[in-house]
Amino acid sequence: MSPLKITTRDTATGPVLAILGDLDYAHADELRDLLTTLTLQPGQRLVLDLAGMDFCDSSGITALIAAHHHAQAAHADIALAAVPANTLRILRIVGLDQIFPLHPDSESAARSTRPSR
Repeated sequence: MSPLKITTRDTATGPVLAILGDLDYAHADELRDLLTTLTLQPGQRLVLDLAGMDFCDSSGITALIAAHHHAQAAHADIALAAVPANTLRILRIVGLDQIFPLHPDSESAARSTRPSR
């Protein structure tokens, strides 16, 4: 079990949250709590960089959906970057790859106007 660490950085298009460790039942609330403090402007893009994420369970998937709702409520976009293969498989099985734009890294997610799948 890896403790969750979330780092935030700002880009010209919006914030990038790098998620490191386990996004699971024991830690998913940390992302949800952080979202409540994150101000998004209309037209910005929230990028969740998952390159350092070791594990994601259903609670983690629910936290990703909460991030999507947070972005929608602010009239902002959201994108996932560097999604690990095991998590990508789950996103595809449940159809969330149709909801989240997917990018190979956070830099391309922050600057792209069109999602890549």
